[in-house]
Amino acid sequence: MKEYIADQLLELSRQLQTFSHQSAEIQHIADMCVAALRQGRKIIWCGNGGSAAQSQHLAAELVGRYQINRPAMNSISLTVDTSCLTAVGNDYGYDVVFSRQLEGVGQAGDILIGLSTSGRSPNVIRAFEQAQKMHITTIAIVGGTGGPMKEMADYALVVPATTSAHIQEMHIAAGHLICDVIEREFYGSPK
Repeated sequence: MKEYIADQLLELSRQLQTFSHQSAEIQHIADMCVAALRQGRKIIWCGNGGSAAQSQHLAAELVGRYQINRPAMNSISLTVDTSCLTAVGNDYGYDVVFSRQLEGVGQAGDILIGLSTSGRSPNVIRAFEQAQKMHITTIAIVGGTGGPMKEMADYALVVPATTSAHIQEMHIAAGHLICDVIEREFYGSPK
């Protein structure tokens, strides 16, 4: 079993090395977020399962702090309100749990970041459709081939992995880097 663990860590390391070639794409996403925040808009996150947990985590990095004690930044995750998720899911269907919330809280100029290991999450796709109607910029952070989310997003970051665990590990690395760059753009380097 130790060999298996070592092999998994080596494979993740290889994938992260390949992912380093996408640093310009991560910078571009961070720049888009900085521009939106400077215009008084917000960064909205969504995803399912592990991607839901990551969307909450990354919104919290911006509202709380990443590395610098500073004022809160305008960011929310559409995965945190269980009453809303269950009411909308029950009354309208699970496919619209994010798009319905976005309709209520989103505004033109916001950024919607959808995380999905497959790029095929129906409720994130519906949120992207709603975002387009509202002039909200969509960013897909996906794995594998990127799925339909890659094609419909205004901007897509496809991580070089195919297994869900490695995709999610690279998603959180990219998300942390995005938060790090945003924070540095507003407040400089950590002291």
